[in-house]
Amino acid sequence: MKPPLPTALHKAIEHIQKFRLWTEEEREISMLQTLAEHTAHDEIWVFGYGSLIWRPEFPFQEDRLATLHGYHRSLCLWSSVNRGTPEQPGLVFGLDEGGICEGKVYKLPPTNIHEQFRKLWKREMPSGAYLPKWLPCDTTAGSVTALAFVMDTESHAYVQGLSRDETIDIVVNAIGNSGPCPEYVIETANALAQASIKDEDLFQLAELIKHRINNQQT
Repeated sequence: MKPPLPTALHKAIEHIQKFRLWTEEEREISMLQTLAEHTAHDEIWVFGYGSLIWRPEFPFQEDRLATLHGYHRSLCLWSSVNRGTPEQPGLVFGLDEGGICEGKVYKLPPTNIHEQFRKLWKREMPSGAYLPKWLPCDTTAGSVTALAFVMDTESHAYVQGLSRDETIDIVVNAIGNSGPCPEYVIETANALAQASIKDEDLFQLAELIKHRINNQQT
């Protein structure tokens, strides 16, 4: 198995050395603060742009295609647990600043919100790499305010400036507690395509990753 490029590993060193999982208390505080910032408790929407599209893992009353302005989907977060290890880190999606992001919004049922959010925080907020924000999202049925997990660009887990080759090298060689990193990227691309959400950069990347894996197996 070919290791990631040395330059890419060098960029991951700071994350590997400083990564720390949040405690349950830290997650609870973050969750309660986020809920307190939302005033329309009769309607709670969550914006999905990555694995939440193909594996939401929470009940919802309605889902809609949605557009979020000011952020774009990017493999900008080092993963040394879910889709990688400290020795072989992977990459997962975050909402990076600038542009637009096509995704889905999910309307949660109004009951057991704290229970649903605790599960969501355990999944999406294992550390403080994301910033939970309530943001306006455009849908064909009107604008809704949805919870979005955006990248904290001040976080040591934030990565930018990787070349396409570096990204592919990292993804194809990484595997974590939640499974292989290539599966994560390819499943996201497939889910977007099935939902008629366009992301040509991701679609091309997924094809290149599949091509690399096929070449390694032959």
